[in-house]
Amino acid sequence: MQTLVPPTIKPFPESDRHPLKLVALGDSLVYGFGDPEGGGWVERLRRRWMLPDSPGHVLYNLGVRGDGISQVQQRLEQEFRHRGELRNRVPDAIILSVGVNDSARLARPTGRNFTDFEVFKAEMDLLLERCTQSATATLTQRFCPVLFVGMVPVDEAKMPFLDCFYYNHADQYRYKEATRLACQARQIPYLDIFELWMNRGEDWWRSHLTEDGLHPNVAGYQALLQDVLNWEPMQQLANDRLATA
Repeated sequence: MQTLVPPTIKPFPESDRHPLKLVALGDSLVYGFGDPEGGGWVERLRRRWMLPDSPGHVLYNLGVRGDGISQVQQRLEQEFRHRGELRNRVPDAIILSVGVNDSARLARPTGRNFTDFEVFKAEMDLLLERCTQSATATLTQRFCPVLFVGMVPVDEAKMPFLDCFYYNHADQYRYKEATRLACQARQIPYLDIFELWMNRGEDWWRSHLTEDGLHPNVAGYQALLQDVLNWEPMQQLANDRLATA
């Protein structure tokens, strides 16, 4: 299965290039829970961009553990409009990663989903519309890409999580497909981590999760960072728009 939609990253005019100001918005996968060494893939990427030979991009981690689509959608603009260099302006790019918490079943394996599937699709549409509207706001007169990094597969044998949340691959697939299609409709690049990891085999992805069966471990976040760095839209974003000033 294709793991991403055709990227729509457009280069800035030569005179407008500069170190980028980006935000990563989402749940614990953005926050980096489970990686005591590197702080998660977003933090690892932030540190890479602080090296002397890096382009010097600024990356804000706006991940919140336990967040679902509704929470991310509600805090979208309030979060990034008050962050240092981003104050009173939109970022140069928005990286999203959310959805796995919405897919969980409550109290029992056949319980209702944390977020009803139809509600999830409506909320995802609203989030992506708000992102693209914010990204093209006349306030900045600048194109701002939106990228979406998908969820990792869970270990169903380790459920329930916190004695009440039952995650499973069937629901994960439904929710991530709805997200992928919503991104595709808007030409937002989507990195299908679920498919990518599942295709590497059960032994591989199980060994890259923590004991809770939900979050990546240190090796998992290292692999996730590499997947993101190998992703063409991210390469365009990180490398093609180097500062010229």
